This record gives sequence, structure tokens and C-alpha cells, in this order.
Amino acid sequence: MTKQSLPLEEQLKAAAAATGFADCAIAAADAAPRSAARLRDWIAQGCHGDMLWMEERAEQRGSPKGLWPEVRSVIMLGMSYTPGRDPLALEHVGDRGRISVYAQGQDYHDVVKKALKALARWLVDRAPCDVKVFVDTAPVMEKPLAEAAGLGWQGKHSNLVSRRHGSWLFLGAIYTTLDLTPDVPGSDSCGSCIACQAACPTDAFPAPYRLDARRCLSYLTIEHKGPIPEAFRKPMGNRIYGCDDCLAVCPWNKFADVAATHRAFLGRAELAAPALRDILALDDAAFREIFSGSPIKRIGRNRMVRNAAIAAGNSGEPLLIAVLEPLTRDADGVVAEAAGWAIAQLRA
Repeated sequence: MTKQSLPLEEQLKAAAAATGFADCAIAAADAAPRSAARLRDWIAQGCHGDMLWMEERAEQRGSPKGLWPEVRSVIMLGMSYTPGRDPLALEHVGDRGRISVYAQGQDYHDVVKKALKALARWLVDRAPCDVKVFVDTAPVMEKPLAEAAGLGWQGKHSNLVSRRHGSWLFLGAIYTTLDLTPDVPGSDSCGSCIACQAACPTDAFPAPYRLDARRCLSYLTIEHKGPIPEAFRKPMGNRIYGCDDCLAVCPWNKFADVAATHRAFLGRAELAAPALRDILALDDAAFREIFSGSPIKRIGRNRMVRNAAIAAGNSGEPLLIAVLEPLTRDADGVVAEAAGWAIAQLRA
């Protein structure tokens, strides 16, 4: 049988692999009917914190047809960023900052979207149709759709878990007007395991499968613009961008093969264990230069230095006081306050 004689769905999956995706599966556009109600409930409880866009476009986010009424099928793609080293290795190295694994390589928005566009062009050439591509910047419920398509299931940490790739998949979606044959949905295989919930340093999971972003260190270090609430400063430890703890402890990661990692996401050496001293000394121009092409760039210098100041306060390294002192007069009041707090911790 030639490639051209294979069903379109099989040709699509082969093309996805050739484009750099580690996994590909298909769902009908209405395959995740409970997502809208769950989203409304989550927002009503305020669990989205300052992420107002979740609330403003909730109706569109609730279902694929809410965003694009013409969509018939959803093609869900996963691109691997399985780390080559233990994400928790720096936990007790006080003078170094911890950056989430996903942000140590190139910006996944750019890499995944480029591949999605290439695959969408391939599909339109094979079967003329309308398509739209999405990666994390549109009101799309990627994780429930990925579960509905069969890429994996939403684990108790609310992220997708794959039998083949553990917790390390970037997700992208292609909406199409084609009627494609859907795959078998994913089934929950967390069992009685609560490793992810037990690992969370801020108790951000009020219940299995539910995340309160207001307590999540990924949210606080990336999305939250104001001062880090005092209750979460000590638990931050040396995390300066994101948090991998709930992902890193998932037992399913033992099946994840670093060989499947897209080369764009192989971590940059300078982001593996950056010195807090160097991060604290950044001005805006230096920040932009160092983090060019990285997803970190979007949070800006002030939030990054704020995070590094909190980490410095937790470091037990009094020598960092000399770098923190000038920051107490920083033009950004949030940075100045964080630096003052850090100095007080180190002097104590």
C-alpha cells in the first residue's frame, strides 16, 4: 500500500511526525462537552486570579464551535520537551535560580505555531478545507481537547499526562471543516497516586484535578504583576520563572524519552542554573538581550528581577545583600519592595 492510498488520517499523522510533532490525534469538534461548565465554575470561584482574559472570552473558550462555528474536527498535536536532567536538581542550591524546563529553550509559541502552519498547509493541499491553527494564545481548551482526542488525560495536577511522553508535551491545535475520523479518547490512569498534589509547595490543588492559580508558583512568577503575597515567598525557594514540581514527580514520566524532545527545546546552558547575582543586576536592555527568543522575555525585566529578589531572600547568602541594596531604590516599586524584603531575610 502506498502512502497516498492510506486513509487521510494516517497520512496526517505521518506528516505530523515529519513536521516535528511527537504525537497527533483527532477529536470531533463537540467531543469535550463538559469543558464549558467546568470553566465557568472555575472562574466563578476566582481560581483564575488576574488572568482576566480567561473570563472575558469564556464563551469562546468553552467549546471549539464557540470560537469558530464552522469547525467539524480538531486535530491535536503534541511536541515533546522532555528534559535531559532532573528538573528538581537545583532545589537546594541557594545562589542559583530555577527556571521551568519549558522555558529553557526556544519560545514554544513560535516553534509550535510554525509547525502547525506547515501541517495545516499540507492538509489543505491534500483535502481542500478551511483551517485555523492555535497554540496557547487563543481561547482554546487544549488540555480537555487533547484528552478527547486521545493524546492522554488531564491528571490530578490538571495538566495533560501522556503514556508515551509523561507530562512533557507542548500542545497545539488545528481546527478544520473536514469530517475526520476521531481517535479513541484518553482514559484517566492516575489511579490513587497523589504525587503531584503532595509535591506542590503552596497547596495550589484544593482538590484532585483542580488548580487554584492564585496559589500556583507558575502563575505567581509569570502571570502575576504585583508583589508576591508574603505567604508564598518562602515556598518559592529559588524559583525565578515557573515551577516544575507537580510535573516532575509524575510516575508516568519514566516512559518519556528525551530522544523525542524537539531540538528547539534543548535547554540553553546559561538558563540551566543562572546565578541570582547576575539576574538581579539586569537592566531592561540586558534582560531583552539575554532572553531574546525565549518565552521568558514576555514577562519583562521587572517581574524577573522581582522573582530573583525573593529567591535571594531565601538563599541564605548574605553576599547578595550588596546586589540587592541598589534595587531598594529601583524605579519599579514592586522590585524595590521585594529587594527590601530579601535584605531583611538575609540579615535575620
